[in-house]
Amino acid sequence: MAVDDVTLPKRQRELAVLTKQLVKFAPTKVAVEMVPKPHTFAIAEYEKFTPTALLKDRNEIVQIGFRLAHRLKHRTVFAIDEQSETVDYFPFDKVEASAKANGQEVDLALLKAKWAAEGASQAAMQPRLTVSKILAELNDPAAIMRNQSHYISALVLGRGNDWAGAELNAAWYLRNAKIHAKLMKIAQLGDRVVVLYGAGHNYLLRDFVRTTPGFVLVEPRAYLR
Repeated sequence: MAVDDVTLPKRQRELAVLTKQLVKFAPTKVAVEMVPKPHTFAIAEYEKFTPTALLKDRNEIVQIGFRLAHRLKHRTVFAIDEQSETVDYFPFDKVEASAKANGQEVDLALLKAKWAAEGASQAAMQPRLTVSKILAELNDPAAIMRNQSHYISALVLGRGNDWAGAELNAAWYLRNAKIHAKLMKIAQLGDRVVVLYGAGHNYLLRDFVRTTPGFVLVEPRAYLR
């Protein structure tokens, strides 16, 4: 979807405000959607970060994650993402093929329409909301449930021994389970971790945190007002 250039002065001011809001949470760690290197969760690129990067690099990892960690004088930003060369964690091509093979083109079109509407809704926030308010909207319980419902809607796509929609959900769950496993590895007793991730992960990552002994979910919306 079309988004504003976050290096422009207006968005930079908003991102500075966002940073001040998140600092109030007193994070001890920042974890982001980047695949870790072998044997370490520390992001080497962060060691070279200076605020001048904020006017060049539009990536949310830099604009929010690195900016926040730098403000807090953290020595490390943690990469906890999961990708694979052998496992497709979002096999939508198989879902499309299955739907066409099983005469479920209408169900497939409805699913695509839901995802398109979600993207349009997020795009519509851009001109009228600040960065903080956009993030608050994306972390609204109704938005989280609506987003998750799009994944669940894919479950109807399948028939007989071919349940491609269920397999997509299983693969998506697996990816998020591995992300949370890495979060568990970096978190220590007493840590306060800011986790910066795409909105599609919101439901599952929250569920993992809520059900993990010793973990407490802290709602970001309380800090984004």
